[in-house]
Amino acid sequence: MTDPLMILRQAREGNVPVDWRVFTKKRGKISGFLRGTADDPDPLLVITPDGAIEYADERKPLMIVNFCDLAEMTLRVVGSSFSDSSTVSLAVWVDLNYRDGRKDKWKSKAFADNMQTIQGFIEAYGAHKAFRGR
Repeated sequence: MTDPLMILRQAREGNVPVDWRVFTKKRGKISGFLRGTADDPDPLLVITPDGAIEYADERKPLMIVNFCDLAEMTLRVVGSSFSDSSTVSLAVWVDLNYRDGRKDKWKSKAFADNMQTIQGFIEAYGAHKAFRGR
C-alpha cells in the first residue's frame, strides 16, 4: 500500500483516482470543542483497491487495513430491541482474519452509522482478491 499519509493528503485535496471511495464530513464546532478536537482536520476515510485508511482525530491513531495482509473477512450483524418496541438497533462490523493469525474487528470510528463505508470496504476487498489472485 502507498504511504497512508500521502493517500489522506491526496483525498483532502480532492484529486483521487476513480477507484477510490472517499468519505468525509465536517467536524461539528460544538462537539469538536467538547471533545477537544475542534482544531483537528475533518474526519476522513479513504478506501483504495489496496486497503483502507481512516483519520478520525488527532487523539486516535490512523486506522490502516492493508488487503494484502488479510486471509479473509466476515460481515457481522447483531440486532437488538426492547420487548415493547418495534424498532431494532443494528451493530454492524467486519471481522478481519490476517494471514499471520491475528484477528481484528473493523468498523469506522468516524462514520459508524454510514453503512456505505462497510459496503465499500467489502466491495474493495472482493475486487482486490479477484484482481490480485489472492
